[in-house]
Amino acid sequence: MEKKILYTREWGSGDRVAVLIHGMITDSTSWHEVGPALAEKGYRVIAPDLPGHGRSPAPDGGLTLGDAAELLLRTVPAEPELAIGHSLGGVVLAAAVERLRPARAVYVDPPQRLDDGGHGLESAIAYLEKRRASRTPETLRRDRPSWPERDALNEVEAALRWDTTSTATLLASAVGRDLAPVAVVPSLLIRADPSEYVPDDAAVDRLTRAGLTVRTMAGAGHTVWYGRLPDFLSALDGWI
Repeated sequence: MEKKILYTREWGSGDRVAVLIHGMITDSTSWHEVGPALAEKGYRVIAPDLPGHGRSPAPDGGLTLGDAAELLLRTVPAEPELAIGHSLGGVVLAAAVERLRPARAVYVDPPQRLDDGGHGLESAIAYLEKRRASRTPETLRRDRPSWPERDALNEVEAALRWDTTSTATLLASAVGRDLAPVAVVPSLLIRADPSEYVPDDAAVDRLTRAGLTVRTMAGAGHTVWYGRLPDFLSALDGWI
């Protein structure tokens, strides 16, 4: 795989560094409220676009989870004060955390396993193309009525820039693996309510036994801060 540094969006100029890693389909614009909020707390906030997302190009020759973690490590400063990964970004953070060594890691509703939507690369790409097709203003207004308009429009634009082939190869590289994060560093997991990825008390108990602090944002969707920034910042109390 050709090694390229990822595009980053930044807020603030504080002495402490916070790294924000977005989820699948979207890009760093998803942090447009979280980034400034952390900057007000004294952070220099760095939010990369994952490979094949936003303004980061899709790597030549496909992408694995290890590749995504490596590109993240080549892009952001080592040992940041804080690293937050949402959904697929949480999976990438978990793959990189031993080498990144943030002072604190926060995983936001990350999947414990990845689904490629079927068997083989073509099937996985078709599955992701269906996911992309669902990112229209009309479907988001219908299916995500709590999302603010700006967030919905950012998601629509991000989906248009998304390279489904590189994401499909990433999913294929990790299908069937246990991807639950472990507390290599002090770690918090924030789950949606209900959560598709951390669905029940058994899942919460498993993560707790792995050393994570688990908090639930009551009534929150998968992108827990959309329309609920104060609640998200409250969930981060003691970690930012």
